[in-house]
Amino acid sequence: MQTGLYVTVAAQRAMQKRLDTIAHNVANASTAGFRAEEVKFETLYSVGGNDPISFATAGATYLSRAAGETVATGNQLDVAVEGDGWLSVSTPAGAVYTRDGRMTMTTTGDLRSLTGYPVLDSGGAPIQLNPAGGTPTIARDGVISQNGRPVAALGLFRIDPNTRLQRYENSGVIPEVPAEPVTEFDRTGVLQGYVEKSNANPVTEIAKLIAVQRTFDAIGTSLAESETTMQDAIKSLGS
Repeated sequence: MQTGLYVTVAAQRAMQKRLDTIAHNVANASTAGFRAEEVKFETLYSVGGNDPISFATAGATYLSRAAGETVATGNQLDVAVEGDGWLSVSTPAGAVYTRDGRMTMTTTGDLRSLTGYPVLDSGGAPIQLNPAGGTPTIARDGVISQNGRPVAALGLFRIDPNTRLQRYENSGVIPEVPAEPVTEFDRTGVLQGYVEKSNANPVTEIAKLIAVQRTFDAIGTSLAESETTMQDAIKSLGS
């Protein structure tokens, strides 16, 4: 049995998936709050015959939760989340969580994400500010003040680290298990006038891309050699 052929095809499928995820990460390296996509591979064993044969799975994708770089913007409606908290916005898919803290205020005082979704408080209600109340000040615990008076509070939420995340658009995530409001702000909070960049490092991702491409090419060479060996065997048997 030409087992090498099946092993190389399985490896080629796995590397193709890795190439796709890296390319997606590189394309979003400048997207605020973007969470890089990673792939987890496992080994499958075939116990048929005298010797076991191992195959690579196609790989299961997951979103990295590592924090991105925090940069100053000077915009008072920008916030960067520190710690493991998430902001929440209301979308057609329901509550979506994000680390993209770029916000705008409408002429009627509605606080919205840069993509136009209402920003939510810890109770899941849209935040309403006073459009004539002056520049908002946002404290570490998310409390928003205008003219020295608290008027609202950003909702900060914690997502179970073992919960699988589904991507929503570029910077949003939907967890399998509902997130819980943050109640202690010693390790989690927001920083006004800053934004968290993507956690996909373009230099690192390109280095990964080169390494995976080389592996992909090596697998292709091995596949070609397996096909040649099979053809030579068929010719020998036929003669």
